[in-house]
Amino acid sequence: MDTTLQDLNAPHSMGTTIIGVTYNGGVILGADSRTSTGMYVANRASDKITQLTDNVYVCRSGSAADSQIVSDYVRYFLHQHTIQLGQPSTVKVAANLVRLLSYGNKNMLQTGIIVGGWDKYEGGKIYGVPLGGTLVEAPFAIGGSGSSYLYGFFDQVWKEGMTKEEAEQLVVKAVSLAIARDGASGGVVRTVVINSDGVTRNFYPGDTLPLWHEELEPHNSLLDILNAQGQSPEPMNI
Repeated sequence: MDTTLQDLNAPHSMGTTIIGVTYNGGVILGADSRTSTGMYVANRASDKITQLTDNVYVCRSGSAADSQIVSDYVRYFLHQHTIQLGQPSTVKVAANLVRLLSYGNKNMLQTGIIVGGWDKYEGGKIYGVPLGGTLVEAPFAIGGSGSSYLYGFFDQVWKEGMTKEEAEQLVVKAVSLAIARDGASGGVVRTVVINSDGVTRNFYPGDTLPLWHEELEPHNSLLDILNAQGQSPEPMNI
């Protein structure tokens, strides 16, 4: 089969960068927005941070279809759970439901998920559920194809007791770094802040992100590049 047709018929994959970070008072989830179909960008502004309940969200990576169906099932079960208990679900319950579905179907699913949220019992919590369905509680979690560029970065800059502003700046900086290095990550950066006051969504366009080594500044046209270099385009010969 032609390589072009193979790319067009490939399943949608969120080769991606997803991050969850705890701070002093809540959690922040962050993700890029590129969804790929083979070598093509199928969606450059997708939303990979999905709501499960009023206080719990997930970051999705891997197969877009697999991560969406897991999120839909968990949202349904949590809705029933909330009705039975008469109060919002805890982050731990949501993470364990993700784990049960991921582990029980590990031979069919290709998705890694980060669960983050806030509840009145344990405060802000982050759980990672990578391929295979393991449940890992951690102060921060990173996933997706861009995560391999970020482990050393987080080892250096991570610290306990960050403020909300420090944590959000860290998430945006980390995602922009992965976008610069990982071809499957790109687009814009979305963040979700979850704490006792509720949920706040933030949006960072691609042209506002910090530039890294050897990255070119965004330009509207070739004329902008030439003007910046003090050159002017040669007139056309008629």
